[in-house]
Order: sequence, then structure tokens, then C-alpha cells
Amino acid sequence: QVQLVESGGGLVQPGGSLRLSCVASVPIFTANTMGWYRQAPGKQRELVAAITSGTRTNYADSVKGRFTISRDNARNTVYLQMNSLKPEDTAVYYCQIRRFSADYWGQGTQVTVSS
Repeated sequence: QVQLVESGGGLVQPGGSLRLSCVASVPIFTANTMGWYRQAPGKQRELVAAITSGTRTNYADSVKGRFTISRDNARNTVYLQMNSLKPEDTAVYYCQIRRFSADYWGQGTQVTVSS
């Protein structure tokens, strides 16, 4: 069973920054992809950013130029650096891993952008 533990969420003012971390219980070099999703109240869960085993990245248009996804295989950790945060970035952020054709999710971490 794969376990993912997210951390780094919190309350931040507009224009501020946060870095989310996701630690996996398995070696992440075995993952096909890892990603960050978010879900705001009353909305569907959406992809924010993804990174492949080959370190190719993909971003939602709404976060391009502001967010950066990265991975540290030695620490089995995926990061999401979020800069220039906006109120519309407020959501629960979930880490996801696709490994051997199965998807696994973390419990989520709340990010609130408000003055």
C-alpha cells in the first residue's frame, strides 16, 4: 500500500508564497507520474501540476509561471513551490502518484490565500 503525506499548507496573503511537500512511502523513481491536484469548495478536483519519471512537467494554465513542481528521488518527495498566490488558489491540495497503473492519493492540505 502506497502512502502519501502532504505538508506545507496554510494561510498566506495574496502575493505570498508557500511550498508544499509530499512524502511517499515507496521509492518515487518507480512512479510513472506524480502530481498535485486541488479542489475548491463546490468545484471539481483539477490538475495543478504533474511531473514524470523523466522530469517532464505539465501545468494548468492558471498556474503557469507561478508554480513549480519538482522531485527529490533521494527523499521520495515531490514539491510544489507556489509563488504570487491569488485568492483563487484557495483549495485543498492533494498529492497523487501513478505507479504500476494504479493511482494513490494523499489526505490533502489546505491552502488559503486571503488578506
